[in-house]
Amino acid sequence: MIMFEKKGPVNTDETARIAVETAKARSLPIVAASNTGSVIRALLEEADKQEYTGTIVMVTHVYGMKEANFNELSDEEREYLSSRGVKIVTAAHALSGAERGISSVYKGIYPVEIVAQTLRMFGAGVKVCVECALMAADSGSIRAYEPVVCVGGSGSGADTACILLPGYTAKLFETKISEILCKPGLIQ
Repeated sequence: MIMFEKKGPVNTDETARIAVETAKARSLPIVAASNTGSVIRALLEEADKQEYTGTIVMVTHVYGMKEANFNELSDEEREYLSSRGVKIVTAAHALSGAERGISSVYKGIYPVEIVAQTLRMFGAGVKVCVECALMAADSGSIRAYEPVVCVGGSGSGADTACILLPGYTAKLFETKISEILCKPGLIQ
């Protein structure tokens, strides 16, 4: 496992290299979190360099994340990425979604939020990887219970890559994290 000194977008290119190299070597699809498409563009650039022709799935923020009726992925970028063969998933977040709507009104913490916080103990990117893999499996963009390289980050950019076998959101605890390929080290 590679441990980065810092978290965030400074690691995007190296995370993309590691993810594509692993996906190509093991014939695995890639699932990546990306709000604007920049992480996916880094993966596509690396895929071109390494001649990786496998599946790339992008998981975006939902509409309304920043403001009502708005999505951070522009229509033009969505069209471009789709034309490159990227499968794009825009759906309610598996590890927050409706439950966060309840907790923000009634206060307190609920079971799915506890799961998300527990995954964050390994790093924010690990939580993002699990969440995106669940969402991609739920949408049928990848096969559940089969290995996938997943890319996530700690706010923006990519700094974490894992291999995991996702279940479906409704069977969350059937998800298995096989390997953490890279992530930020101890963050002060």
